[in-house]
Amino acid sequence: MLGVIVNVITVIVGSSIGLLFKKGIPERVSHAAMIGLGACTLYIGISGSLCSENVLILIAAVVLGAIVGTLLNIDGAINRLAQKVETKFKKEGSTVSVAEGIITATLLFCVGSMTVTGSIQAGLTGDNSVLITKAMLDLVSSIMLASSLGIGVLLSSVAVFVIQGGLVILAGLISPLMSTGAINEMTCAGSILIIMIGTNLMGITKIKVADFLPAILFAPIIHNIVPLFEKLWNLIV
Repeated sequence: MLGVIVNVITVIVGSSIGLLFKKGIPERVSHAAMIGLGACTLYIGISGSLCSENVLILIAAVVLGAIVGTLLNIDGAINRLAQKVETKFKKEGSTVSVAEGIITATLLFCVGSMTVTGSIQAGLTGDNSVLITKAMLDLVSSIMLASSLGIGVLLSSVAVFVIQGGLVILAGLISPLMSTGAINEMTCAGSILIIMIGTNLMGITKIKVADFLPAILFAPIIHNIVPLFEKLWNLIV
């Protein structure tokens, strides 16, 4: 859990720095920084999305994930929870949404290849190098995000601990499903979500990214099911 703890600390430290400097940053500078962060997020997402071994698996995972996530209204549920937190932390007259900060930061910090592979590696072998590297990247990202989105980014550290910590603990159980191919498909699906986050940060779109979260779970499942269908098809023909 060392890597998880280090990651949580860097998010807290980075967010705190961002909040301290927020008052002295003009809105136009903050807006420009968000566009820059969005562009970098797009780059990270596009880079990760190129690792898919079968684009049909990606398409199926994203479409099924979108359908299930929309029917379950995951975005709505997360927003309701975040808004309850917002009522306790939002200052009167503030135009910054605490809920938006929590959701955007949580998705950015917890959706991606380094979260999955790093947590599994830490859980199975005790090697925290990937998570610690990710922590350094999140330190910079949290400074930029907190300077624009406020205290919600700091509060997302709780979600980082729960999600990454949960993956570390569950690593032994899910490792049989996590072949290199399955991780690649999972990474690719997660990277598509990161691209969506990037376009949201840049103000290009207003996608309910949380509704696409099931795609990350569908990707490795579909990857593991496809060979079974191929064997069945070969037996039939």
